[in-house]
Amino acid sequence: MVMPPPVPVDARGSWPAVEAELGMRFPEDYKHLVEAYGWGEFCDYLNLCTPFGTNRHNGLVWQNGRPSGMAARYRGHYPYPLHPAPGGLLIWGTTIDADRLCWLTTGTAENWPVVVWSSEGWYEPHPMSATGFVEAWVRGRIDSRLLADMEPGLAPWFNAFRPRNHRCLRLTEGPLAHDQRLAILRDALAPTADRGAWRSEQGDSGQDHFATVGADWLLTYDMSHPHQIRISFPPEDGPEIQRHLFAAVRRMRCEVTQISASDGVPLPAWGTVADEDTQT
Repeated sequence: MVMPPPVPVDARGSWPAVEAELGMRFPEDYKHLVEAYGWGEFCDYLNLCTPFGTNRHNGLVWQNGRPSGMAARYRGHYPYPLHPAPGGLLIWGTTIDADRLCWLTTGTAENWPVVVWSSEGWYEPHPMSATGFVEAWVRGRIDSRLLADMEPGLAPWFNAFRPRNHRCLRLTEGPLAHDQRLAILRDALAPTADRGAWRSEQGDSGQDHFATVGADWLLTYDMSHPHQIRISFPPEDGPEIQRHLFAAVRRMRCEVTQISASDGVPLPAWGTVADEDTQT
């Protein structure tokens, strides 16, 4: 499947309590999916909702408490009933395009098929479990006219939704080639896991995406001129990641010419922004 996060968000709680609240039992594969990954996003596209935590954007219990205003307004146009109606659609995930990933809750929970309910009101059934659906999509094995495909050249990944800081370090060129600098950067942050890469046809531009293993640091190394390192990390890891990155830059025989935050505005120093955390 996909490497789970070191610390899942909203992954634990009382299954009997939420099942009682929604009046149904969840499939066992979904419970394992939630406990392994928690609230977050596969490949910046498929969002996994969980029934735990207090953030309404997480949404599984909140979304399924009653039909949405749109659903209530156009109920006669829907080919499926909606939860809490018997056999109705129960939402377990979403996409960045506001599509809903649902179960059709007919029969036993272990046999509920997935139904994609698009933001434009179209439906698409898939006879597989939630876990099977996620795995098939990230491997490019879902035949869907409603969902976007996984971006080519990228390795599957999962981002836990939690507050993050973002930094971008712009660097001088230095004497080493890009691949040498990349190897030094990854060695300084090892162990790391690939998240894919791309190169232009001319080979003079591109990006390398990777993540640290055991820490939730997400990195992109740009071949742009000047080249730059972009990183997303939990705020409490700021001092440690700063130490690792600046040590790597010295070994790359480069210098940091500019540090900026998520909005691109240059910062006078690494840790000067206290309120730029984002959920991502």
